[in-house]
This record gives sequence, C-alpha cells and structure tokens, in this order.
Amino acid sequence: MGIFCTVMSSSDPGELSQRQCIPCRGGVPPLPPEQLGTLLSRISPDWAVVNNHHLKREIPRKNFRRALELANRIGEIAESQRHHPDLLVSWGKLTVTLFTHAIDGLHENDFIVAARIDSLLASEHSAETH
Repeated sequence: MGIFCTVMSSSDPGELSQRQCIPCRGGVPPLPPEQLGTLLSRISPDWAVVNNHHLKREIPRKNFRRALELANRIGEIAESQRHHPDLLVSWGKLTVTLFTHAIDGLHENDFIVAARIDSLLASEHSAETH
C-alpha cells in the first residue's frame, strides 16, 4: 500500500474549524507558499508561517498553571483530530508549533488544528467576558 496524504482544496465550503483532519502519511509535497497565504488569512492573525515550514503562535497566560491547562485543552483537540502540535509550556505563555511531520512541512491539517485552537480561545475569551 502506498503512502498517501489527502489535500483538500482551500476553496472547499465550510469553516476550517468545522473540518476534520484527514490522515497524512506522506507522499505529497508540503503546501506551496501561495496556498499558505490563502489558508493563513482564514485563521487568527496571531499565527505566523515560519520559513514556509510551520505555523507558530505564542499564547500569553497568567502563569504556568494556566499555560498548562490550555496545553491540556489543546491536547484534547489534537487527540480528536489525530494531528498533534508541539506544545511548549512556559511561565506565562504557551507556544504552539504546527507542521505535518510526515511531509516535513505544512498541510491543510495544520490550519484545521490552528482554526480549532482559535475557536477554543474565542470561546474561552467569551466565557471570561460574560
């Protein structure tokens, strides 16, 4: 059986945060820079594409405990999508790095998980203000 990685068109209907990650086992190139820009425009501007290779976001937290709690909530998203970011918990912040290891670069799955993290943060913010 060959190695595969399904790529969905960025023009597919629906919000990224509502999509499901598709298993990626390699065999396709990472997304080209022009597609990265299109997908980047659909997630929070707090995300950055680094070297056309990975997404990165630092999320400030009140202290280490809050950063760790957020890491655990993001871990639940990762498990549900079977697509796992690198999480660095530090005092006062959580750094999230996303890329698809199987292709050593960015895939639409990375943007789906980023959008789901954005949704989590938006709902968290909404709960704090109400």
